[in-house]
Amino acid sequence: MPKNVTDTLTLGTAPIGQLLRQYALPAIIAMTASSLYNIVDSVFIGHGVGALALSGLTVAKPFMDICAAFGSMVGVGASTLVAIKLGQKDYESARRVLGNVIVLNILLSAIVTIIGLIFLDPILRLFGASDDTLRYAHDYMVPILVCNVMTHIYFGLNNVLRSSGHPRSSMIATIVAVTTNIILDPIFIFGLKMGVRGAAIATMISQAVAVVWQLTIFLNPKELLHFHRGMWRLDKTIVLDSLAIGLSPFLMNIAHSVVVIIINNQLKSYGGDMAIAAYGVINRVTFVFAMIVMGLNQGMQPIAGYNYGAKKYDRMLSVFRLTAIWATVVTTLVFLLAELCPTMLVELFTHDRALIDMSVPAMRIVLCVFFCTGFQMVTGNFFTSIGMAGKAIFLSLTRQVLYLIPLTLTLPLLFSVNGVWASLPVSDLLSAITALIMLMVQLRQFRRAHAAQSAAAQDSALEMTEPEA
Repeated sequence: MPKNVTDTLTLGTAPIGQLLRQYALPAIIAMTASSLYNIVDSVFIGHGVGALALSGLTVAKPFMDICAAFGSMVGVGASTLVAIKLGQKDYESARRVLGNVIVLNILLSAIVTIIGLIFLDPILRLFGASDDTLRYAHDYMVPILVCNVMTHIYFGLNNVLRSSGHPRSSMIATIVAVTTNIILDPIFIFGLKMGVRGAAIATMISQAVAVVWQLTIFLNPKELLHFHRGMWRLDKTIVLDSLAIGLSPFLMNIAHSVVVIIINNQLKSYGGDMAIAAYGVINRVTFVFAMIVMGLNQGMQPIAGYNYGAKKYDRMLSVFRLTAIWATVVTTLVFLLAELCPTMLVELFTHDRALIDMSVPAMRIVLCVFFCTGFQMVTGNFFTSIGMAGKAIFLSLTRQVLYLIPLTLTLPLLFSVNGVWASLPVSDLLSAITALIMLMVQLRQFRRAHAAQSAAAQDSALEMTEPEA
């Protein structure tokens, strides 16, 4: 029996706290390291190229996120399916999921690359690029699009690694990518004088190195999930289930990118390129801590998915509660840092006085209720982890579409650029309240199911102990 068959069985038996540490800590380390992609690029570009280049990078980021969202949709959906199938002991279906991840990501990435390269400049204009920032955004996105298939495969395989009992290997893949990126960034940006284009090339090379590491694991025939003949044909059921489950994070990423487009354009209208650069600085500060919460979510996902598949609802709810508590601690720390020492955070990225003066008050406004976002993020991911795609999709869209877009369009009419900043915390608060209501409704359903399951077990035990007539 492959070793990681035994590893997956512990998802249904080991103490929840121990499991969350085992799966979440490598994911947190990996996601925190992953956040260094943006941080390192931004620090080097902000100090070495200038504030306008940082603004161009902010404009390019939502387009980059949209490209990556397709890979995330396949990866998250497939990893959830793998966790559920392993909980059901359906190992052959779990293996077929792995093959479908590769093929589907290659197809989707090819489509995204072709469309992106053809319409690159009009898209960047739509995303808020000005005459001064377009060339920086363009230079960054060309290498990203050309090597988009590598991004898709990298994120897809990392998700499957976590769900198949390899959280440390997933972490190592990310650390390999980040370390390579940190080494290559100054070489390409400064040594070869390639500027923002060099930062993008360094990112793509680092992901290619990580993919090679991932492939060495899945090429090992002793692994429970490994490459073999017959797994590459697309399975209609697997494809549709993966896309349905992964649709929630996909729509969340797309909605987030649409919101960023609107915010960038509103900031350009009310505050200019410097306001867009300030938004980029704030995003990169919060991104580090958001990655920690995402690491917690990724640690929770295989545990919740496995125990949901095994109908062990108490264990499933226990891992959700523990994850939500730790996520709230993390986002509360961000709130305190932003309110007490924002200047220190901003100066990590720039010494431009105008950008600092724009970013510091904006950061205090944007993150004034950030302490409640950890709970909202965990709740949305919880629904995704147990395959409740419809609820996860609705929850992921509430903040972006139902709340943030209308607020971003209306509040600036009353408060100018401060209205753009204020739209973010107001939508955070409203979406957290929505998540709490949906969770309470779902918990009642789980309690009824658990009570019925316990009653059926007691009845079965009584029947077995009754003496024969």
